[in-house]
Amino acid sequence: MEDQGREQATPEVQDRIRASFERQGLMAHLGARLSHIGSGQVHIVLPARPEVTQQHGYFHAGATSAIADSAGGYAAFTLFPENTSVLTVEYKVNLLAPAEGEHLEAVGKVLRSGRTLTVCQLEVFGVQGTQRSLVAAGQQTLICIEARAEQ
Repeated sequence: MEDQGREQATPEVQDRIRASFERQGLMAHLGARLSHIGSGQVHIVLPARPEVTQQHGYFHAGATSAIADSAGGYAAFTLFPENTSVLTVEYKVNLLAPAEGEHLEAVGKVLRSGRTLTVCQLEVFGVQGTQRSLVAAGQQTLICIEARAEQ
């Protein structure tokens, strides 16, 4: 399912996104991984496991929101110039249905990229086999800043 029919970002952009993603402690802690890096669009997959669920066995809203935030942030970052970085200014996520399945897939897509601020659409799908169900949707604003030393 990964990358089927989706345009890839340049190898240089993909390397920059992967290198930054690998430095994110939260994504590693959750067990999330990049599944697609396109120009203005990034997908992140979060496998189901007990550590990312809430008391009813659904994916926790915090885990759902975290992968949505990162997918949008990296979607914006694919369009930013070299020697810059990205920070979230704000985001809102509506939880539309209990998040369940083999994994979640967050899709961040740039709606508008400006000189300073970029706006992204966020969607999270619960995936079970070949079935995908929209479980969360939102919008995000990000800011392009000068690159700073990353940990």
